[in-house]
Amino acid sequence: MDLRFTPEERAFRQEVRTFFQENLPQEIRQKMIDGRHPSKDDIVTWQKILNKKGWAVPNWPVEWGGTGWDPVRQYIFLDELQSFPAPSPLQFGVYMVGPVIAQFGNEAQKKHFLPRIANIDDWWCQGFSEPGSGSDLASLKTKAVREGDHYIVNGQKTWTTLGQYADWIFCLVRTDATVKKQEGISFLLIDMKTPGITVRPIQTIDGGHEVNEVFFDDVKVPVENLVGQENKGWDYAKFLLGNERTNIARVGVSKQRIRRLKELAAIERVGDTPILENPRFREKLAALEIELKALEMTQLRVVAAERTREKGKPDPASSILKIKGSEIQQATTELLLEVVGPYALPYVSEDEGDEPLSNEPPVGPDWAGPAAPTYFNWRKISIYGGSNEIQKNIIAKAILGL
Repeated sequence: MDLRFTPEERAFRQEVRTFFQENLPQEIRQKMIDGRHPSKDDIVTWQKILNKKGWAVPNWPVEWGGTGWDPVRQYIFLDELQSFPAPSPLQFGVYMVGPVIAQFGNEAQKKHFLPRIANIDDWWCQGFSEPGSGSDLASLKTKAVREGDHYIVNGQKTWTTLGQYADWIFCLVRTDATVKKQEGISFLLIDMKTPGITVRPIQTIDGGHEVNEVFFDDVKVPVENLVGQENKGWDYAKFLLGNERTNIARVGVSKQRIRRLKELAAIERVGDTPILENPRFREKLAALEIELKALEMTQLRVVAAERTREKGKPDPASSILKIKGSEIQQATTELLLEVVGPYALPYVSEDEGDEPLSNEPPVGPDWAGPAAPTYFNWRKISIYGGSNEIQKNIIAKAILGL
């Protein structure tokens, strides 16, 4: 298998890089370099810029705004986006519910939702996880009972990322409790303004308000908002999660984080010596770079295999990308803490209106501020999108045949 890029592919990479340099607002890019969360306005601004260029939904069918890029060009685009770094288009719309609607939705759903998702006219969130139904997602208890032209939905979703901004939520709901648990689930699109929906914030260990719990109390959802067939939602969820786990490797993110680590380690000193020149630190950094290069090669093999993979069928190798990608991302935050040292101790939550987590004013350089929050926040990476333990089971069964 030849994993080298062609001259045309290298030229495409330069085209993408040049577009980012000329069009991403510098204040947004600097926020990304510093390891701070882009705001809702930052994401909306950037996605609209991408959509005007025709690049907001590169993984979609051409008739719904997709680029027609082959898997290699899609990979190059994502790699440049993450390593530049620039904010990702809203994941829940572009990489999750959008492809599901494009693949399994009816024509009315495609015409209404897909253009709005591409231009981020609607903000979407994901309603999968529930209390007691995390890695065992198929055990979900949120029910949808059909009454005439509506489903009546009751239940609770949790860890709903950015749900406080959402106009719509895509949900897995139980529509048949008499069959095997995977066979009684449906995929619903629900307007967050519908009466009976309550969103409550969950404050995370880094002090931020990124996730929420969402309650449904006799929420009426039109039957026309059912995606595909009733009780086939588990199939659509597997399709969605296969896409999510491929993107979740975030090789470009780790590239940028290592590049930033080197820059900061060259600034910070122990005595008169930059941390970057410390032999033990250099060993750790080199080992991490080697692991990242191996992950990148694995991802390229998965990308190359997509040419022959059955359309719509997730590649079980995406579980490998998810496991190793999450471990490497977490390792970059651990090395950053080594660089920041005692400056990581006092920090203030970034979310507007939150109380400071320390009564002492922040000390040290500005770039040290996000180090501890990022370290704590990124513990979640090995859990969401299917915990790493579950991914190992998938690998054992689907790849190793155990």
